[in-house]
Amino acid sequence: MPRYFFNTFHDQKSPDWSGTELPDKDAAWEKATQMAGETIKRLDGALKPGHDWRMEVTDEFAMPLWKLHVRAQKK
Repeated sequence: MPRYFFNTFHDQKSPDWSGTELPDKDAAWEKATQMAGETIKRLDGALKPGHDWRMEVTDEFAMPLWKLHVRAQKK
């Protein structure tokens, strides 16, 4: 089974060193959206205007597949 990596960035990079084995890219996308929602919920007020949060999903060959990006900005 292929391995996918879910690296996050919020003030610093948090690499996913171990990755997750999933059947295909569709399963990796589903996992990424679930993880993103859970992570943003856990930030619990730590995402301040002027700061971003993002997740970069790569395959086992470090090829980028997707970026999920949340930008907090003041209006």
